Amino acid sequence: MSAALAGVSDEEARDLLVDLVEIPSPTGEEEKVAERLVDFFEAHDREAWIDDIGNVRAPADDAVLLTSHIDTVPGDIPVRIDDSEYDEGVRAGEALWGRGSVDATGPLAAMAVAAVRTGVSFIGVTGEEVDSRGARHVVEDRESGPDAVVNGEPSGWDGITLGYRGLLAGTYVATSESGHSSRPENNAIQDAIAWWSKVEDEFDEDDWGPVFEQVTPKPIDVKGGLTDDGLSVEATMDVQLRVPPRLSVEEVREIADGYLEGVGSVHWKDKVEPAMESPRTNVARAFRVAIRQADGDPRLLRKTGTSDMNVFGQHWDCPMVTYGPGDSNLDHAPNEHLALAEYDKSVDVLVDVAERLRGDDE
Repeated sequence: MSAALAGVSDEEARDLLVDLVEIPSPTGEEEKVAERLVDFFEAHDREAWIDDIGNVRAPADDAVLLTSHIDTVPGDIPVRIDDSEYDEGVRAGEALWGRGSVDATGPLAAMAVAAVRTGVSFIGVTGEEVDSRGARHVVEDRESGPDAVVNGEPSGWDGITLGYRGLLAGTYVATSESGHSSRPENNAIQDAIAWWSKVEDEFDEDDWGPVFEQVTPKPIDVKGGLTDDGLSVEATMDVQLRVPPRLSVEEVREIADGYLEGVGSVHWKDKVEPAMESPRTNVARAFRVAIRQADGDPRLLRKTGTSDMNVFGQHWDCPMVTYGPGDSNLDHAPNEHLALAEYDKSVDVLVDVAERLRGDDE
């Protein structure tokens, strides 16, 4: 299906990208971007609406669901288009600068354009940067999953992300009686440090091994000291552990809890299982063919973080990959920018993939 027949020109595709990047959409403030997306779909005779949690729904052919997140991390990067330099001074041509241009407004816009051009389903989800509440709402709200999922995150136009580590996050809390600092027994702060040191030692892996295959423990926030009444010492520690596909989140939780040894407790508040897809699915195969057709050399990727693909993979038994334009090294960075030629190519690849999955190439 050509762009002309579908009614979305290359110029309009770029205009959508620029518009979406120009509208600030940090987590919790996605409404205006959502409205712009609905206007885009309705202008091309596609039904679209904003659901109760702020997701943009544009259902159509469920041979494939194209989905990406609307929200960005905070940060004011002046939006502009100018020449950019990549890879030690090699010119990449025009690039769009702005928060979200890479993560993940670029992939979001590309997904929307490809969905209109091919007639497949689209969902723009909220809250991915914090708790994936949009994706969680989708899997709870739908009676069944689509035939395939393409999740939008930056992979480079010639890259296909097949795996993500999982996430276990919680808050350790301990309390001890107050006393003079000369006393030898541990106070709550020392108990928190001791517990976390044991957890870190447990997951201290070979430095030469792939990070993707390791558990990465990371303290996020620590607070401690006397309580307001002066009678106790309290310590809290927010922690995260990234979980490789060789382990489950529950296995990692049991190991971490095992080092509590009756001192303190942990409230585990976020659990996301790891995701790893086969490179032999029809979706991965369609991407490899489409990228080669566009004169690219497909790259198969595994990411050390998490994404909404983890959420979809827990609930839907269908093949999926993550794909989108942009250099993921620029995620959340102060110099976030996207080469417009790469954006154009990613739209072409997505259109090719959607048509193959619909059977239009047969």
